[in-house]
This record gives sequence, C-alpha cells and structure tokens, in this order.
Amino acid sequence: MDIALWIIAGALALAFGAGGVSQILLSKERYRALASSQRWVDDFGEGHIKVIGTIKLVGVVGLILPPVVGVAPILSPLAACGLMLVMAGAATTRFRRSEWALMAGDTAYLAAFAFVAWGRFALVPFVA
Repeated sequence: MDIALWIIAGALALAFGAGGVSQILLSKERYRALASSQRWVDDFGEGHIKVIGTIKLVGVVGLILPPVVGVAPILSPLAACGLMLVMAGAATTRFRRSEWALMAGDTAYLAAFAFVAWGRFALVPFVA
C-alpha cells in the first residue's frame, strides 16, 4: 500500500506541479488557449489564476517534500486535504458553468487526494 500511495501522490504531484507552473508563467489568454477545458479562467482575473497556481505548487511541495526529507511528514496528508479543497472549488466552478464531464474529472482528482490523505493518516502513516 505504501508503494501505491507513493505512485498516486507522485502522479498527482506531477500533474498539479505542471498545472501550477503553467498557471503562474502563462498569461490568462495563453493558459486558456491550452485546451477547451481551461475556459474556467474566464470566471477569474489574472491575479486569481496566479494565486491558484501558487496554491497548487505549495500543495505539491507539501505532498512530497516533507516525507522525502523526513521533516514533519504529517504535512503530506494535510497537503492532500488542502488540495482536496482546491479540487472542491474547481468542481464547484465546473458545476456553475454546467461543465459536467469536466466536473467528473475534478471529482476524480478530489477522490485521489482523499485516498492519499486517508492512506497517510490511517493505512500507512509516515513515521517521524
């Protein structure tokens, strides 16, 4: 189970790291042009998009770095909980925009973060 949790957390970290970096580095127009799934940015200002990207990156760092360096590994499942909240906000935005298929994807990410949090809190917690 430990290996499965690391694989899932690593895959989530790669996806959210790439998303966060692109949200920070690209303009709103260039980010929107990446895919039709990125039209949610129409509901937010440029600064909001940069903040969301920064929150994603902080979450990714919290998900992976503490257990790797062995300092405060409890931050990893807490970061997963924080990223669950990000995805709850994303799913809410998709709901408001009636983007049902995309909302299902956001909900799947939310469930994956919930699994990582549950796994690290209850199944295979990190030992400090």
